[in-house]
Order: sequence, then structure tokens, then C-alpha cells
Amino acid sequence: MLFGPCAAEAAAFLPASSALCAGGAGFVTAMMATLAAEARTAPARTLGKAIPEVDWLAVRIVTDNVVIQFVPSETRDGFAVERRTAGNTAPDRPPRFALQGEWGLAMHAESKRDGETRNVMVDFGYTPEVLLNNMEVLKVDPSLVDAMVLSHGHYDHFGGMVGFLKANKGKLKSKLPFYVGGEDTFCIRRNPGGQFGALDRKAILDADLTLMMAAEPAVVADHAFTSGRIGQTSFEQPLRATSEIVGIVDGFGCFPEKMPAAKNTGQYMPDDFEHELATVYCVKNKGLVVLTSCSHRGVINAVRQAMEASGIDKVHAVIGGFHIVPPLGDDYIKQTIEEFRRIDPDHLLVGHCTGDRFYDFARAALGDKVIHTAVGTRFVFNS
Repeated sequence: MLFGPCAAEAAAFLPASSALCAGGAGFVTAMMATLAAEARTAPARTLGKAIPEVDWLAVRIVTDNVVIQFVPSETRDGFAVERRTAGNTAPDRPPRFALQGEWGLAMHAESKRDGETRNVMVDFGYTPEVLLNNMEVLKVDPSLVDAMVLSHGHYDHFGGMVGFLKANKGKLKSKLPFYVGGEDTFCIRRNPGGQFGALDRKAILDADLTLMMAAEPAVVADHAFTSGRIGQTSFEQPLRATSEIVGIVDGFGCFPEKMPAAKNTGQYMPDDFEHELATVYCVKNKGLVVLTSCSHRGVINAVRQAMEASGIDKVHAVIGGFHIVPPLGDDYIKQTIEEFRRIDPDHLLVGHCTGDRFYDFARAALGDKVIHTAVGTRFVFNS
């Protein structure tokens, strides 16, 4: 069924003048669009016992909250931190472009194995203007992208997607796989400030992408894999930042028949982020590099899920947002740091929604293995 968009529960998403409120042609169009989308969706190839392994990996932060100046690049035992300045510094000329920061996250991962190279985009930031600007400054070529992964259904991770797809129409590889954690990714979401998630399924398919459902760990571009659903097995009690509602409104939303009955109530309910994905690489002789994105299921849970899915205990690096912000307090932060001590990653590369308090505590406890990410920074891992 479709939920009633004219009811109070849906009023935050669209006005009473919506085509679905009025019925008629708009209703039929929305139904046809969603049925067509369903027919063009495929399950992702699940991760088997042969875990993809790469010889070299570079993860570039394309969109993040901050731009950091005047911190030099550095290299540590096969691990390089390459930092970019904000833009051009040509002598005797004013700047005409610059890297931009915003509340959001987008990453580009380039990997190499046996002479072959793969490029994967993970998330799309908050706005297309910032995403496209930063990709241009950083010379990230969309035509080389082999796969895309969307971690979860929040605007600060997919807000730039539609504009990116429009700007690169005809430039992307045909049938490019686009991974999501399941149908739940498409549900309409809201937070106290208003509507905060309505992923455009039609835009994905109109861009000639192949929508890949990856509720289970899945291989990405032969070099990486997704975590699959992240269990909540640690002490962590992640913040419920949004609520979600099941149903279709004007072609947006999640198919009720593909959602659990417990969520199919026609009402907004707390978002459990069952659909959230981490993206993972295994660097030869080094271990796992886990791109957590936003860690709504708990950053420790995300890392342990990557370990369980791969059967690999060694974690080389954790990159992304850890979502440890108020009202999560000092005791929670300290417990998370102790869990990281047990996992013993070589590098914690924190940014986006991690929270300054966590960074300060972790830096004091774990020293130089903790590094703040920033727009333009590239982390390079060698086997």
C-alpha cells in the first residue's frame, strides 16, 4: 500500500496539493515509476571466502566539514598522509577556485592489484555545488569510476548525488553498479528540523546505473566489499538522529512490500539504520581499511562487522565519521577508546560527525595514530 500523504504524519514531506493527495494522473505516474525501478534492481554479488585483497590503496576525502591549511604532508612506514591546500596559489594572481567544506561526507578510493586499477566513490556530500567543485579541484575523474556506494539515507551523504549525476550524464560507465544496504535506504526520513532524506531512485536509474541491493556483505569492483548489515553487539547505544516512514510519495520512498511488517505502520518511527553500510578494503600484509562513513550503528560495531564478514582480525585503519557527539558524554567516549585499544588499529582517521571531544580524548590516549581528516586529504596505504 501507499501511506496517506495528506495525513499529518506525511505533512512534513509534501503539501496537501501533492499529486498523490489529489489522486489521478500523478498517482499513476508515481506507481509506474516505482514499479519500473523495482524491475531494474538487482541483488549484489555476495562476499565469499575469497576476500578481495589490494596491493595499494588511496582514500581521498572529497567532501568533509573542514578545510585545514598549513599542516604538512607526512609519511610513516608505508602510510602517507597527503594534504592539499584550499586552492590555487599562483603568484601575482588572486585565487579563482578553492576547496570547500560543508556538513557532509564524500570519499574517493583508488586501489591497485596486479596491474589493474579500480575507482570507487563512497557517498556524495550535502550539496552538488561543493561536491563538483572539490572533484574539479582534486582532479577526480568521474569517467574512471567503477562503482559507487551509498552508506545510508541521509542528505549529508547523498545530497550531492542528483546534481553529480546530471553534471556527468553520458560520462559515467554504462550500468555502473550503485550499492545500497537495502530497501530501507529509500525510506523518507525526517529530523527535528524537517525532512532529511528522500533518495531519488529514478535519478539513479535514469543515469544508467545498476541499483545493487547489498543487505549481505558484497564484493565492490573486485577490490573492495561492503559490510552488509551491521549488528549491534557492542556496548554502543547510537543516537537515533532521524525517524522514517514506509511508503511511496510521488515516486519517492521505500516499497512497503519489501519492508518488515513491524516498520510498515503508516507512521513515522525511530530510524534504526539497519540499511547502513561500511565499505572495506584489505591491503596485502597490512589488514583491513574500514570506511565507516557515519557509524549510526556504532563505530565499534561497524569495524567488528567488517572483521566478521572477512574473517580478518587485523585492522589497519578506520576512516570516516564515528557519530560520537552530545549527548554522548565522556564515559561513552572513554569506553569507545578502550574498545579501539582491544581492536588495535594502526590508524584512526576521524572526521565529519566524529565530534571534537572524541578526537581530543582519542589523541591524548592513542597519540599519533589518531589523525583528523579534512577536505582534500589523501591517505595512501602500501602493502
